[in-house]
Amino acid sequence: MNAKAQKIIGLMTIVVVLLTASGCSGRGPRLRIGELQTESQAVELGGAQSVRVELEMGAGELDVAGGADGLLEADFTYNVAEFKPEVKYSGGTLSVRQPHIEERASLWDVDDYRYQWDLRLNSDVPIEMAIDLGAGKAALELGRLSLTRLGVKTGAGDVTIDLSSSSSLTRLEVEMGTGQVTVDLTGNWQEDLDVDLTGGVGELIVRLPSSIGVRVDIEAGISGIDTQGLTKDGDHYVNDAYGKSGATLRMDIKAGIGSIKLHVAE
Repeated sequence: MNAKAQKIIGLMTIVVVLLTASGCSGRGPRLRIGELQTESQAVELGGAQSVRVELEMGAGELDVAGGADGLLEADFTYNVAEFKPEVKYSGGTLSVRQPHIEERASLWDVDDYRYQWDLRLNSDVPIEMAIDLGAGKAALELGRLSLTRLGVKTGAGDVTIDLSSSSSLTRLEVEMGTGQVTVDLTGNWQEDLDVDLTGGVGELIVRLPSSIGVRVDIEAGISGIDTQGLTKDGDHYVNDAYGKSGATLRMDIKAGIGSIKLHVAE
């Protein structure tokens, strides 16, 4: 799917949500493409011993990584004033959201729509994270974070979830729509990891470790399933390290009508 198609699908999704929320008919305000703006924002951690992070983007490009001195260091680039990101931190919960416009709305000059978030989070504080994406691209370099639990919901577009250096994550849930989702779980896991993946109509690619035991259960729809480095054992797929390593990666996949690739790293 090309960038223009992703933008159009994402903007159509936003408009449908706005119509549903308003429940009104007739013409509403037009959201115009304006001057391109880039803003930086930082959020201090305070005294929190752990944090919940909630990210919600309707359409655009999202980059998330570690390395922040405080809780969050962010750069936002956008050219629709009404979609200026909302950042809130209270009671140990950080939320970054694309605003919901509670009126019927449409956009002119779709080709010129720009919406980009570059987020750096603290690498040391334990984080429970939920990410809800509409359309576009996302590069989630989360291996450096002290994640304990992660949930990702995708719409249309290309999403990469890199957890290859993670050592603290114990629960991962991914629900995909269309497009391509790549999940990198290679690395030397110290704790057991439970993974639930729900496929859509796109392509799901999962990279698996070779030195950590892996067991995969698949409830397939019309999906084509391609495995490398896994052996079918009854109703399961396992790698050579299954039952031999200290930690175990247990994965349940509910497949849609797309394709699934499960590849064990060499």
